[in-house]
Amino acid sequence: MLTLLFLGFSAGLPFLLVFSTLNTRLADIGVEIATIGFFSWLGITYSIKVFWAPVLDRLRLPLLDRWFGKRRSWMLLAQAGIAAGLYGMAQVDAGRAPEMMALFGLVVAFSSATQDIAIDAYRIEIASERLQAAMAATYIFGYRLALLVAGAGALYIAELWSWQASYEVMALLMGVGVVTVLSVPEPRVNHFAAAEDIAGRVQQEILKRAHLKPWLARAAGWFSAAVAGPFLDFFRRYRQFALIILVMVAVYRISDIAMGVMANPFYLNFMGFTKVEIANVSKLFGFFMTIVGSMAGGILVVKYGVRRILLVGAVMTAATNLLFVVLAQYPPSVSALALVISADNLSGGIANVALIAWLSSMTSAAFTATQYALFSSLMTLPGKFLGGFSGLVVEGYGYAEFFLLAGVMGIPAILLALYLIRHGRILDAMAPDKSGVTAAEAS
Repeated sequence: MLTLLFLGFSAGLPFLLVFSTLNTRLADIGVEIATIGFFSWLGITYSIKVFWAPVLDRLRLPLLDRWFGKRRSWMLLAQAGIAAGLYGMAQVDAGRAPEMMALFGLVVAFSSATQDIAIDAYRIEIASERLQAAMAATYIFGYRLALLVAGAGALYIAELWSWQASYEVMALLMGVGVVTVLSVPEPRVNHFAAAEDIAGRVQQEILKRAHLKPWLARAAGWFSAAVAGPFLDFFRRYRQFALIILVMVAVYRISDIAMGVMANPFYLNFMGFTKVEIANVSKLFGFFMTIVGSMAGGILVVKYGVRRILLVGAVMTAATNLLFVVLAQYPPSVSALALVISADNLSGGIANVALIAWLSSMTSAAFTATQYALFSSLMTLPGKFLGGFSGLVVEGYGYAEFFLLAGVMGIPAILLALYLIRHGRILDAMAPDKSGVTAAEAS
């Protein structure tokens, strides 16, 4: 759990620096609101990581794999990319060279998404299923601590010194993740057992029927195990529920993510709060409320089951987004902002713990990185894509109307959570154990 605390910090640090903190930086120097909205598409990188997740499941990095193991070697490579990208962002004047800022931001986002793939696989493989909710809570604590540093901390540094100094400090703080990876063991999981079996069978079939050269047959077998295997495994296990599960994953956070794109510009430009006030309330105070929500989510999942708490999180997220509609109707008030932020972050903490525990329970040991990347990519892609148009919605209709629309987007998640609760026993029987077979097959 201590390991996951620091890895969560390493995972969370770059996120805001290419998302809301970057949006605040752009708004602070006078970049147009529509352009700020388009910058949020950098976050789509997190949502398409499933496309290169099979590489992390199957490819061993030269030298690094021998020295550190598969999961740790990929984490180290990704952390180096994040630090380099953040340093590049520190040196760029976004007002004069927005293209360069976007390019360095893309480096950070791609490297961060790659690190997420490796850390998620490490987290699932390092401990048993019964510890996953507690591990998720600890991971979220570290992640949120990093969000506090990259949110409030970055704003404080920018206010006292400059945005350049702020991003340089953030680049140095990636050393926390590097030291952690160098200090922890590699999971003792046979990543290749089931995948190698698939690759071998495909290779033999191709050699018999297609009469290809051996190296082409081996390549086809590798592709089948790395790319097709994780998806076939998931669809064979969950059968008629597979598509419903994927839709649930896709819509669960759409309300929260779409709203978050315009949160800081709303505080700064529309409400008129200062960067310090935003840091104190939205980042610092909000951090503690998220931790309370995460702790409550971990306890509630253990007591009542993950699907029921998924429903609670979905209802709370949609409802609290509507509070921003109310906030937009009144003059600026720090106490009112604190109240809304408290409700929003409390619900977010509960929902995230439940979601991570649920997704972790559905991954097979042989395809951990790819299957979890599929889930986490779907989890953010719709919200990130729609968030790119958020600036246009605000310009055309206003902030209150935008937040109302974001709240309504949470209704599908509520309905699907009810459906999953109704079919809970069947879904439990289909869930994989750590060896990658279904619970029904194991019994």
